[in-house]
Amino acid sequence: MSKNIRQQHPSFQHYRYYFIAAAVATATAGIVHLYIPFAFPMVFENLAVAIFFLGSGIAQIFWILPMLKRWGRLWYYIGIVGNAGFIILYVITLFPDNPVTRKGGSVDITALICELGQVAYILITVAILSKESKIKVKSKIAD
Repeated sequence: MSKNIRQQHPSFQHYRYYFIAAAVATATAGIVHLYIPFAFPMVFENLAVAIFFLGSGIAQIFWILPMLKRWGRLWYYIGIVGNAGFIILYVITLFPDNPVTRKGGSVDITALICELGQVAYILITVAILSKESKIKVKSKIAD
């Protein structure tokens, strides 16, 4: 590309904020996942559940790096799929006699904050992917 992309696309200057917003969204979900075992110590009675919350929290906190460092599309897709998986798993646990907890769950504010963070991450990352596609198409046309 011969010209600086910022000169070609004025909206690109605001593009970096998408990455910051995605990092904040995944951090929010990660903090909530890490908070749950310590706020509800009975989670530690089931070691698998405790490990799930701690592991998912660490993974979501880690995911700040791929977003802020802009590691690329593969990382963004993995983040989208991972967060979608967390959302699906959460929804499954709300149903009675579900295969995960064997009982129905309830919605509380902690879960809502976590789910909203995950949904926000997905939507923002989809916007990033869309914007990157448009930038690539425009740069190919300009060349």
